[in-house]
Amino acid sequence: MDLHVFWFVALGVLLAGYVVLDGFDLGVGTLHLFVRGDQERRLVLNSIGPLWDGNEVWLVTFGGALFAAFPDVYATAFTAFYLPFMLLLVFLIGRAVSIEFRSKFEAPWWRSYWDFSFAAASTLVLLVAGVAVGNSIQGLPLGPNKEFAGTLPDLFGPYPLLVGVFCVVSAAMHGALYLALKTEGELERRIRHWAWRAYWAFLVMYGVVSVYTLLAIPHATNNFARYPAAWIVVALNALAVASIPCCLHSGRIDRAFMSSCATLAALVFLFGMALFPHLIVSRPEPAHSLTIYNAASSTKTLQIMRTIAFIGMPFVLAYTSTVYWVFR
Repeated sequence: MDLHVFWFVALGVLLAGYVVLDGFDLGVGTLHLFVRGDQERRLVLNSIGPLWDGNEVWLVTFGGALFAAFPDVYATAFTAFYLPFMLLLVFLIGRAVSIEFRSKFEAPWWRSYWDFSFAAASTLVLLVAGVAVGNSIQGLPLGPNKEFAGTLPDLFGPYPLLVGVFCVVSAAMHGALYLALKTEGELERRIRHWAWRAYWAFLVMYGVVSVYTLLAIPHATNNFARYPAAWIVVALNALAVASIPCCLHSGRIDRAFMSSCATLAALVFLFGMALFPHLIVSRPEPAHSLTIYNAASSTKTLQIMRTIAFIGMPFVLAYTSTVYWVFR
């Protein structure tokens, strides 16, 4: 495989791993304030306690791979999204602090504050990440020097915000299905109702974002004409989305959760199809776009990094598999 394509695919795999794994614990965070009482909220936190920090390894690895393989993209992305990315980092830290500090003091006001902090930080992480994804698909104003030529308000247009909301409801559905696997009794029954509501919200937002993308961003579908086999993933995505309510209705929460995982992975694939071979689309000057070819490191660097990836990724997969098996 072409080294540039290899690293594009590798970034997609890392991003999919993060979306699927950290997606459910971020979704748990968005639902946290809907849980009743201190004991139930403690149970919700316990459900992700052994997993949430390991899930974020995928994001760190994604950032390191992007920096090594496509440094110009890394630099341009931080030029454009510097403040949003700093806020994203603050929100990620805020989630961790909330989980750790909540039980340090038993006063109701203390725990209520950290519960709110956990839910707000989780929701804002999803919203900001979705805005970044929406801007990546829509395109950014780039100058000939590969730097962002717009302003901060340019990043918060209707389409990026719409994608941000879509990310929030998608994670809420994913998190509700995960919680239904990890709870029992009255709490599980209520969470199943949340899963149904989150699914319908997801379906509505999926339709709205899809129609908006088709009408306003025609270049997002160009690759489907070049690579017709990609329609197979679209069909599989539709089947995964349709199987979620079927599994919920029959009580097979495990299958519903796996269908949700497949749905999110397929959405990452569609995001990659909308971009390839670009990594940052420039508008209104397409000639300034950053692609996997004009923004890549040297061939030697890509070769060395590929070797390191082949050595390191089995350790990441082994760690992740072990943790999930132990706490299954």
